Amino acid sequence: MNNQEQQIGKSLSEILQIRKEKVRKIREMGFEPYAYNFPKSHSNKAVLDNFAELEETTIVKIAGRIMAIRRMGRASFCHVQDEGTRLQIYFQEDKIGKKNYDLFRLLDIGDIIGAVGKVFKTRTGEITIYAEELHLLTKNARPIPVVKEKDGNIFDAFTDKEQRYRQRYLDLVVNPEVKQTFKMRSHIIQWTRDFLNDHGYLEVETPTLQPIYGGASARPFKTHYNALNRDVYLRIADELYLKRLIIGGFEKVYEIAKNFRNEGIDKTHNPEFTALEFYQTYVDYRFQMDFVEQLFRYIAKQIGKTIYEYGDYTIDIEKPFQRRKMFDLLKEYVGTDVSALSQKQLEELCVEKGLEVNPKLGYGKMIELLFDNFVEDKLVQPTFVTDYPKAISPFAKSKQGSDSEIVERFELYIAGQEFVNAFSELNDPFDQRERLENQNQLRDLGDEEAQSMDEEFVTAMEYGMPPTGGVGIGIDRMVMFFTNQSSIRDVILFPQLRT
Repeated sequence: MNNQEQQIGKSLSEILQIRKEKVRKIREMGFEPYAYNFPKSHSNKAVLDNFAELEETTIVKIAGRIMAIRRMGRASFCHVQDEGTRLQIYFQEDKIGKKNYDLFRLLDIGDIIGAVGKVFKTRTGEITIYAEELHLLTKNARPIPVVKEKDGNIFDAFTDKEQRYRQRYLDLVVNPEVKQTFKMRSHIIQWTRDFLNDHGYLEVETPTLQPIYGGASARPFKTHYNALNRDVYLRIADELYLKRLIIGGFEKVYEIAKNFRNEGIDKTHNPEFTALEFYQTYVDYRFQMDFVEQLFRYIAKQIGKTIYEYGDYTIDIEKPFQRRKMFDLLKEYVGTDVSALSQKQLEELCVEKGLEVNPKLGYGKMIELLFDNFVEDKLVQPTFVTDYPKAISPFAKSKQGSDSEIVERFELYIAGQEFVNAFSELNDPFDQRERLENQNQLRDLGDEEAQSMDEEFVTAMEYGMPPTGGVGIGIDRMVMFFTNQSSIRDVILFPQLRT
């Protein structure tokens, strides 16, 4: 309920009825309360920024939503907000005519209007439109929250997180600064495209509905395709289709896609999210580490700064990103060289550290568990973690010249969060088949996130896949970082919420 109307004791149903009656009166007066168009000549910001050129001489046409009204008999002021900027309008009965001023008396906060007039400054120095015409464009039927500001202080702010997410349209109206986050999101995605395009990558599209899901460790959403009478899955990743394009002869491809994972919701996870994946032939994970670092610096340069506040941390994007091996980090923060332990010893270490383990899920999952609990939150400045166990990396090549149980993989961590996952892509079809069969065994043992066997993908690999470096980046998390947002729901316009 509108704060002003709460104060005068009206219920929501009474307010809705009053607004409906106003619509009837407006139509009786010969006005249409829901207009078809109103071509603007200027945005509010353009008026404010170009006041010296416009003052007293230029007729401007502006439009927006009424956010405040101050009535004074036969003259009144209101503030109108467009994309995020507020501008004052002065209405005088003698100037716009009695009929139009009577229409103004029926207006409420939340109505959308257009005004035509010259620009001047009031005695208090506020840039204002002196209206010669009033146009009602949309009559508001339901009250919006009223946020009041006085002497720099905000009163009755619309801050309830759940309500803001559920009614994002109101959040954008009442908290116009929220728009800046989503404008920045759009810029970040565009800059990412520019960077990849400038380096010769081709943007492509791959299927969202897939007969077999794969390319990540996650549970899928399942649906039924009526025309084909078969079950299909919403993609959890686009990796396996992008690799088919690499096999087909494209040398640099990328996709910015919606992925869907049937998992929990928290500050860094939303079941529907946006991911970037890109693949380049004839390079490995070392090349892609440098390339990812360049991409983050490129975006920072476009924004115009290299030092970022992110939560409690100050992150310097300009400094060289650290590069640390996974097992070295585990030794440092767990206090044991886990690479020398048998699976039984590793299980005992996990129990000793207070972790619940399912030994059936194997060595790799226990390594992952230790890393998540004892290392991840220590990685504050940008850090590439390299050289993962093969058991949890079924699409990465074994590390050249070393233990075959270690693979060429890296993840980028910033402020204790993972942002990037990348491999020297496995291109041996015989090894790939064996690894996916091992993943199937893990599924049989209860690992719901293990990979599925994809015969068509393995068949494609058998035709020959060139050496390739592949990268996946969480776009939502990248936006969180560059806009200093602590929750993924603050960078997704319409996040999934619990009912």
